[in-house]
Amino acid sequence: MTILLAPMEGLLDHSLRDVLTQVGGVDRCVSEFIRITDQLLPERVFYRVMPELYNASRTAAGVPVRAQLLGSDPACLADNAARLAELGAEGIDLNFGCPAKTVNRHRGGAVLLDEPDLVGDIVAAVRRAVPASIPVSAKMRLGNLDDALRLEAARAIAQGGAAELVVHGRTKVQGYKPPAYWHRIAAIREAVPIPVVANGEIWTVADALQARAESGCHALMLGRGMVCDPGLAWALRAADGALPRAVPWAELLPLLARYWAHIARQAEPRHRAGRLKQWLNMLRRRYPEAQGVFDAVRPFNDPAQVQALLFTPPAALSAAPPAAPPAAPRSPAPPHPAPPPRHPAPVA
Repeated sequence: MTILLAPMEGLLDHSLRDVLTQVGGVDRCVSEFIRITDQLLPERVFYRVMPELYNASRTAAGVPVRAQLLGSDPACLADNAARLAELGAEGIDLNFGCPAKTVNRHRGGAVLLDEPDLVGDIVAAVRRAVPASIPVSAKMRLGNLDDALRLEAARAIAQGGAAELVVHGRTKVQGYKPPAYWHRIAAIREAVPIPVVANGEIWTVADALQARAESGCHALMLGRGMVCDPGLAWALRAADGALPRAVPWAELLPLLARYWAHIARQAEPRHRAGRLKQWLNMLRRRYPEAQGVFDAVRPFNDPAQVQALLFTPPAALSAAPPAAPPAAPRSPAPPHPAPPPRHPAPVA
């Protein structure tokens, strides 16, 4: 099984990529999208979004990271892809899946799926611009307003020269609302001669096995499920016959400290506590012990207070009392509550 780690704007950036790949089980990561409009970006922008470029396009754990570009101008995307290749990017990924209104309003992301010819032109231009040794891949949704053009868009991506296609099993309109329509990915997999990776609403091993069964895809991309359960990739590998490897809460404690050190260096002081609480909030889904740490830090926004409470001395984190998760989400509620049982239905 191939397991990819998805980017998540504002959460799963290079700081969390570093931590999650320390846990292991992931084959490759993708950076958050780098927005391309009408110019060749300065190198500092690429390094800021993807500092792994300083390390041969690898995380500290050695996991490859592919740079993702988003835009609608084939020539400008090609120029920036060529610059990334010069900087040592492991590969170039193209974003045709972002559902954000701001991005779509400026003709980027999933809205481009209504224009399969343009999608193909973008992929072809980027493929021509980078050396043959550098793979070009793409990520798409089932469509924009509906999935009527999903096969045309996927074929355009493959014909443009992409070596791999990740498909999120929802349209832009469906956003992140459960369920993901993994069975609608199957026709895409059958329509293109390149590997297709299933993505969307994979929180557990059972979800992963169901996604594979419905889509026919062997490879999966994990996002929120891996953030909530950093051991999910290992659990999937165990279900596939590999030796099981548990990731207990005690193993995450030094990684929480590592994450805090990352954001303390890179985030504005006013954002640091919020970033840590955001991840702790999601970890509550899998680890009861995270509840006690979340409750302890929740009232504080001053980084110095958070540092003193949780990370000084080093054993402070483990001293936070564990608590069972509440029966109903507390305020603030987890941003992505547990999905309800899946009831597959045809996409409009």
